[in-house]
Amino acid sequence: MIKVWLPFDPELIGGVPDGMEVELFDARGDLPDSAGEVEFYVPDYRFDPRVVEVIPALTGLRVVQTLTAGVDHVRPHVPDGVVLCNARGVHDASTAELAVALTLAALRRIPDFVRDAEHGRWAFDVHESLADKTVLIVGYGSIGAAVERRLTGFECEVLRIARSARDGVAPLDALPDLLPRVDVVILTVPMTPGTTAMVDAGFLALMHDDALLVNVARGPVVDTEALVAEVSSGRLQAALDVTEPEPLPADHPLWRNPRVLISPHVGGASSAFWPRAHRLVRDQLRRYAAGEPLLNQIRAEY
Repeated sequence: MIKVWLPFDPELIGGVPDGMEVELFDARGDLPDSAGEVEFYVPDYRFDPRVVEVIPALTGLRVVQTLTAGVDHVRPHVPDGVVLCNARGVHDASTAELAVALTLAALRRIPDFVRDAEHGRWAFDVHESLADKTVLIVGYGSIGAAVERRLTGFECEVLRIARSARDGVAPLDALPDLLPRVDVVILTVPMTPGTTAMVDAGFLALMHDDALLVNVARGPVVDTEALVAEVSSGRLQAALDVTEPEPLPADHPLWRNPRVLISPHVGGASSAFWPRAHRLVRDQLRRYAAGEPLLNQIRAEY
């Protein structure tokens, strides 16, 4: 029997293929006695260190299938020879929706309306529209493409950048030329050594006055001190689903800046997540049982 650890009831995916035995495991309790028998592990969808710290104890492990698109928190724990697969595609809809929602909310100053409503204050003003703006998507993978699909109809121009150039997508080294031209930068890059602190003081300095930075990628992609300096001066705006550090301390200056909108790392956390996650896990288990290649395998820098 192939031993599988799932963080949810297998009935939610219609059961598992013949020859597989499932044990529920979410890393909230003690390590089960079956740890050495596990071949296929699906970690719980939590950024809790315990979820991945158990991996080295799984001596028979063959596959780790994450429920996250990013695997920076998992990869250091996966031994050589174990296949690591991410949840590419599972979070596209949720994260893209939030990226666009944060963009619109920041431009149209929705947080100001909420604050005014708390005081019964009718404060008419004119704010920025997404229409006629130029938006740069940095990290044009599946989530970036999903963001662009949702921007269709907002009458804005979309530019794209990825690690490798392809038709309609510029390479990362085009950033110095593109950043001064754009009104909104949406970050959807994976967390890798090459993207850590990519958005530094130099990157931000190239953005024109009053431009908006939207981060739905990972907090460490942005140099927090450099961002604080820019938004504190009033030159730039930011809408952040992720921060560094995370959670953001209650006394952090980003919380108190009216030009910053923050959501608590909920890009993938919506009603769209679980149906897509269940479909992926069901398909991956079927593929593994049948000896077929698994989807979304992480090789080298992704």
